Amino acid sequence: MRRNLFLVLMLFISAVASAQIRWNAKVGINASNFTSDLKGDAKLGLKVGGGLDYAFDKTWSLQPSLLITSKGAKDSDDGTDATINAVYLELPIMVAAHVEISDKANLLVNAGPYFAYGIAGKTTEKADGVEVSVDTFGDKLPFRRFDAGLGVGVGLDFGQFVIALESEFGMVDVVKDVSSKNANISLSVTYKF
Repeated sequence: MRRNLFLVLMLFISAVASAQIRWNAKVGINASNFTSDLKGDAKLGLKVGGGLDYAFDKTWSLQPSLLITSKGAKDSDDGTDATINAVYLELPIMVAAHVEISDKANLLVNAGPYFAYGIAGKTTEKADGVEVSVDTFGDKLPFRRFDAGLGVGVGLDFGQFVIALESEFGMVDVVKDVSSKNANISLSVTYKF
């Protein structure tokens, strides 16, 4: 048993030692909405954060990040305008494939799970000139703080910069007693250190 444990530990240390780590900073713009029962119009938001690219070889890498991202939706119905702003602390863990397309550029394709926790947000409703705002994750609204789902993306890697189109598909109902999941598409720029 000790011999097997030692062998697994040595393989892990070897994999870590041979991997290359590059830190990065990311900024992007989101278009978000809900699927199912709460579907409205897309709402624009931002995402900002950082992460790392843990390269196993020239093709494969692991890309965990920590982001602050704004999601939600907006809707207009019978003279009432509503906007749901939900700000999440998000941890995507993507597996990426880098495909060389020229000496100076790689095609980047990635996919993996994301986990998010609601940290802030305001939901605003405006009707007949009267505007009411409440905390999105407060006691007055049925929004859940936890979100998780699947992210996919494609981008161009130009050495220190990556321009990517990414999408997230929520798998958790974010509103109590309603079938409604987050859906998000974003355009981002990443700078690698």
